[in-house]
Amino acid sequence: MGPSDALLLLAVALAGALPLGAFALLLRRAPPPVPEAVAPPKPAAPPAAKPPPPAPGLGQRLARTREALLGRLGSVFGERTLDAALLGELEALLFGADLGVATAEDLLARVRREASGGGAAQVRAVLKQAIAEKLARIEPSGDPLALAAKPHVILVLGVNGSGKTTTIGKLAARYRAAGRSVVLGAGDTFRAAAREQLQRWSERTGAELVSGPDGGDPAAVAFDTVKAAVARGADVAIIDTAGRLQTKVPLMEELAKIARVVGKDLPGAPHETLLVLDANTGQNAISQAREFMGRAGVSGIVLTKLDGTAKGGVIVGLADELGLPVKYVGVGEAAEDLRDFSAAEFVDALFSP
Repeated sequence: MGPSDALLLLAVALAGALPLGAFALLLRRAPPPVPEAVAPPKPAAPPAAKPPPPAPGLGQRLARTREALLGRLGSVFGERTLDAALLGELEALLFGADLGVATAEDLLARVRREASGGGAAQVRAVLKQAIAEKLARIEPSGDPLALAAKPHVILVLGVNGSGKTTTIGKLAARYRAAGRSVVLGAGDTFRAAAREQLQRWSERTGAELVSGPDGGDPAAVAFDTVKAAVARGADVAIIDTAGRLQTKVPLMEELAKIARVVGKDLPGAPHETLLVLDANTGQNAISQAREFMGRAGVSGIVLTKLDGTAKGGVIVGLADELGLPVKYVGVGEAAEDLRDFSAAEFVDALFSP
């Protein structure tokens, strides 16, 4: 019996139609009122997950190179304007930035012509324009992942420690992300660690791996890699080679043999020959590139480890002295840290505040 029923009986009893005693008896026998259902409290919403910190921009990655090239410019100038004495100090600064002698002298001549009597801001503007023009000459055109054939064969060269094998893994990741099938060739048969590293990259990216016995013929592995890529209808074949010093003539001549063997089974291959250079080596990177170009028909450069060096200015020297396209730059350990080279982006990062 609810409260409304009890009130109705009381009214009837008071009107004389129901004795008060009967009303009291009915009231005692009435079941207790059923409480209205109360909805359980809603669980508290979980706290919103914090978004991951944004990946460092190129400006942050080039901080050490920017400091080496431009960091002292303001302190050297102060409130002074460009005169003969200041040109001497600027010359020392440019020569210490791993640009190379010829490149530093060319930039200094440009500053002398276009910023004489100006301050630090004008000198920065002239340097930025001059460096941008040099780097624009080595910026590759078109889609960096475009295929010249099926399979598109890439031969990768470099000295030990340049980041060559890691670069191959990152390239495989990029092609796989673009929906391409990839075969990797472990042509560095003298270093077990290189083959193990490629094995991990193949598992990580879903690329297939072709390898040979320890100490086997690298040219045979390269040949087998192309043959396997053709048989499996793969889009891309990327072949590692043993790291070698540019001063070791027999090893350098072996690269020419590998290139010839690769072309036997697939005319026109290799379609790209990429030289991986470690930016930490500074001016030595230019001498490495010259030797490899003379032996193996290098078509493009990958400049690695730019995030951890103050010697990234060598890219300007590479542009000025060799004119080879810089296809990629490496600015970190993650696969996405192998970036397409953009002259405008690079110069903006180099001259950012």
